[in-house]
Amino acid sequence: MLWRTSWKVLTGPQLCRLRLYRTPPPALKIRPLACVTYETDSRSNQENTRTVAGLHACSVDVRKIRRLKPWVLLEADTHVEEIADILKELGASKTVVASILERCPEAIVCSPAAVKAKRELWQMVCKSEAELIRLIEQFPEPFFTVKDQENQKLNVQFFQELGLKNVVISRFLTTASSIFRNPVANNKRMIGVLQESYLHLGGSPANAKVWLLKLLSQNPFIVLSSPMAVDQILKFLQGQGFTDSQVLQLLSKLKGFLFQLQPGSIQNSISFAKTTFECTDRELRQLVVDCPVLLCYPAPVLEERIQALLKEGISMAQIRESPMVLELTPQIVQYRIRKLNSLGYRIKDGHLASLNGTKKEFEANFSKMQAKQGRPLFNPVAQLDVDE
Repeated sequence: MLWRTSWKVLTGPQLCRLRLYRTPPPALKIRPLACVTYETDSRSNQENTRTVAGLHACSVDVRKIRRLKPWVLLEADTHVEEIADILKELGASKTVVASILERCPEAIVCSPAAVKAKRELWQMVCKSEAELIRLIEQFPEPFFTVKDQENQKLNVQFFQELGLKNVVISRFLTTASSIFRNPVANNKRMIGVLQESYLHLGGSPANAKVWLLKLLSQNPFIVLSSPMAVDQILKFLQGQGFTDSQVLQLLSKLKGFLFQLQPGSIQNSISFAKTTFECTDRELRQLVVDCPVLLCYPAPVLEERIQALLKEGISMAQIRESPMVLELTPQIVQYRIRKLNSLGYRIKDGHLASLNGTKKEFEANFSKMQAKQGRPLFNPVAQLDVDE
């Protein structure tokens, strides 16, 4: 009790001295406060001040770069002024330069020589510098990816020799840049395989080039497929009883995406469709040709879409008559049915063709139906009923 009482009255220096006699527990090894920092925190104090100043001079919002790609500001070797000058030489305004560097700050770590070489590459397919700077402004990242430039140049030349228009190749450079990083020999080999497949399936030699260019324009990534995948899918479909003509139709309608499918998934989708629509093998093959998406979507997706249509009062007979409706998600189907209902059109009593098509096609068709409904019926030879 006395110990407790005396302990209570100890204060200040006395309490500190008493603690020295106590056996302390094993001490934790703690670094000095100045060293207890995260690596990113310590690096954040090492921003390249010359880089930051250069970006500010170009009216770039450096805060955006700190938030999205802070590593750029830590690089010791940057070329802000040089990259900005190259863009200005192409006719970019100060506002456009700032926008490009904000969205693609890694541009400033590219060597000016590499960027000039990339500019020459893109100018091979651009009509003018004004067109080039518009492309760079819209798609800065593909432009400032400056690896394998010699291979990219060879690919551009190959596609030009193949007959693709420059406007199409420029679209590839911005939205499908990976095909230019693919070795040109691989792209040439794949193009050869596609041509041979077209002719083997009964395609006309006179139309082979037009068919190939259209296929590439619709899906340039087809050149990234492998000859083995092409051979595997074609043999599988022929083994399922599809004629050469039907396989060629599927290849054209699916824009080459056919080669991205696996035989196993196609088999499951075909089996589901045959059971669901209760059709013969011959009828099924024609159904698939009319609606190739039956090959693309797995059975659970098809089941979900069919059930959504049935809930709307649509019959299986209607779906079978117009299977392209299965391209639409349940949400799109419900939205379009409500719009048609607003005109008094009952889809369950009519044809499903009015539901089909892209958003633009549907809206155009809906507008025509709306205008037709609002037009007054007038018979110029009918007698008028006039009250005297």
